Amino acid sequence: MFLIYIENIYEKLKLFWESKAIQRLLSKVLVVTFLLSAVLGFFIHLGWLRFENESFNNSFFAIDISFTMLLIAELMSLIFILPKSVAKSVGKQFELLSLIYIRSAFKEFSHIHKMQWSEMGESVYYMFAYAFTAIAIFTIMGFVYKYQKHSKICDFERDQSRFIRNKKFIAVLLLFAFIGIGIYDIKSFIETGVYLRSFHVFYEALIFSDILILLIALRYTLDYYKIFRYSAFVLATIFIRISLTVEKPYNLITGLVAAIFVLVVTITYNYFLPVEKVKRSF
Repeated sequence: MFLIYIENIYEKLKLFWESKAIQRLLSKVLVVTFLLSAVLGFFIHLGWLRFENESFNNSFFAIDISFTMLLIAELMSLIFILPKSVAKSVGKQFELLSLIYIRSAFKEFSHIHKMQWSEMGESVYYMFAYAFTAIAIFTIMGFVYKYQKHSKICDFERDQSRFIRNKKFIAVLLLFAFIGIGIYDIKSFIETGVYLRSFHVFYEALIFSDILILLIALRYTLDYYKIFRYSAFVLATIFIRISLTVEKPYNLITGLVAAIFVLVVTITYNYFLPVEKVKRSF
């Protein structure tokens, strides 16, 4: 009964978040935030306005704020994708990683103050590095989605329903963790003037949730291929977490290798998966 009650809460939250009204509101908030930030950036560029926190004294900080808000919205969407399938969940995480790299490319652009190669050479190099790594991950995930095949983790429909309810329960817990991290970041920003952007903290929570789902899955199946695939995707999540913390260019190398790893796992799993158990996911 408890899991059914949690499932109802999850479905209501999911329906609310994915409603057209909320999506339109989110779009309007992003546009207004970008325009206001751009105006403030213009005032900063003219020297009419200064902040105590130097991070906000860059005329391009509007791009950083807008992309940060977009990533927060994508993280919310990731929470509601978690119960669907591990393949969709890990795919969404790599979509987020590619957006983080695009955001980082814009951030490197904000470091350019003088149009002289001696001053901007390193920033331009990393702009291209982030941009091409992002498009490489975008391309790799396109092939992953194209070749992805889905087979239920459970052989019986009743077990599958219970397994999905457990994942929805974990998703609700993850949502509370996400809100808690957001409140902590806002509190820190108010007190210190520094916005932490704790994406890496959320990914740590995500890793633990993925491992917990894997352990729950063992209750319903011991099929080697299914467990190996699930475990490999969880490992890919850990690779993403590492890529968010190591120094550049090792973060880019780690993220790209992780995407290739997922592609290899997908192709290999599809090759060995018995034809009668295959159901293509759309």
